Amino acid sequence: MKTSTKALILLLAISGSALANDAGILRCRGIAEASARLACYDALAVPATEVRAVPGKPAQQTDPRAAQTAPSAPSSAPAAPGQQKTDQFGLENRTSPVVADAIESYIPGRFEGWGAKSLIKLANGQVWQVTDDTSRYLTLNDPKVKIRRGALGAFYLEFEKVNYSPRVKRVQ
Repeated sequence: MKTSTKALILLLAISGSALANDAGILRCRGIAEASARLACYDALAVPATEVRAVPGKPAQQTDPRAAQTAPSAPSSAPAAPGQQKTDQFGLENRTSPVVADAIESYIPGRFEGWGAKSLIKLANGQVWQVTDDTSRYLTLNDPKVKIRRGALGAFYLEFEKVNYSPRVKRVQ
């Protein structure tokens, strides 16, 4: 096919959609009530791409919405109420909640160690269960403990002045 034939076919395709869109605009224009007329205009289909033919050059497709969604230069002005800055668009729910890295408490009374699946009740009311297969015999009175967050969602129970830290999970 020659370039001029391709350009003619593209122009015919564009004019057909333009005529269909004109009929919709004329239909909406005839509605007397303002809110119904606006709803009619909003319901009109907008072509996804627009083809621009320049004589002597191949046709180029451009997206009419590109001007609306193209990133603009960063502005230091605050966004108006109800609007957000374009550099934060889509990140609304990605803010990480503030979480503690560790908690400190103590085990009330005499503590004689742990085994696999042992339950350990802290003074703050939390109950933690040992999830690894370690076991230790310790004789401690009211030992201070720290539960710290580990990698990949793990928690470790650390005893003051003791080098053993079983992996635990909170059960209550």
